Amino acid sequence: MRAAAISTPKLDKMPGMFFSANPKELKGTTHSLLDDKMQKRRPKTFGMDMKAYLRSMIPHLESGMKSSKSKDILSAAEVMQWSLSLEKLLANQTGQNVFGSFLKSEFSEENIEFWLACEDYKKTESDLLPCKAEEIYKAFVHSDAAKQINIDFRTRESTAKKIKAPTPTCFDEAQKVIYTLMEKDSYPRFLKSDIYLNLLNDLQANSLK
Repeated sequence: MRAAAISTPKLDKMPGMFFSANPKELKGTTHSLLDDKMQKRRPKTFGMDMKAYLRSMIPHLESGMKSSKSKDILSAAEVMQWSLSLEKLLANQTGQNVFGSFLKSEFSEENIEFWLACEDYKKTESDLLPCKAEEIYKAFVHSDAAKQINIDFRTRESTAKKIKAPTPTCFDEAQKVIYTLMEKDSYPRFLKSDIYLNLLNDLQANSLK
């Protein structure tokens, strides 16, 4: 079980992610997945005051700036949209990061990391599919994976066969299982969590200033 602060809202900066948002960058990297997955992650606690924590993550809360239509500033209305569906939450970059922080507090961050890796994989150039498919499989799907996701045996075996001749959709079945798991299990708790409610309350309070 591990926890960490919210990362900057970039796919390639998502905590624990090994995959570049630009597939071409993969060719030149010397930092392999196998090196990363062997590193020991140092657990952090959520002992700090939640409001202070959120303010440290959302700069405009710290400065007291009012809610704005600027794309760089998170609004209360935007955060309220996250409660409509997991799809809307994950469609928002900041939503991904806040939800990822919540999953870290429950020590199940591998779920969103795998989901995001699959989204990135679908955009991969065809000549890089075999390499990236192998990396995702070893990181999340293999029975000995450092961040093994919770999928049934049949789906695990089916995915193992598909990556032997990888296509952009070879992880779709496993990704759907993990999405459903997050939707039915983690997402409802997220909407009742201090991380979400305190963020929403702070944004609403700032909008009234």
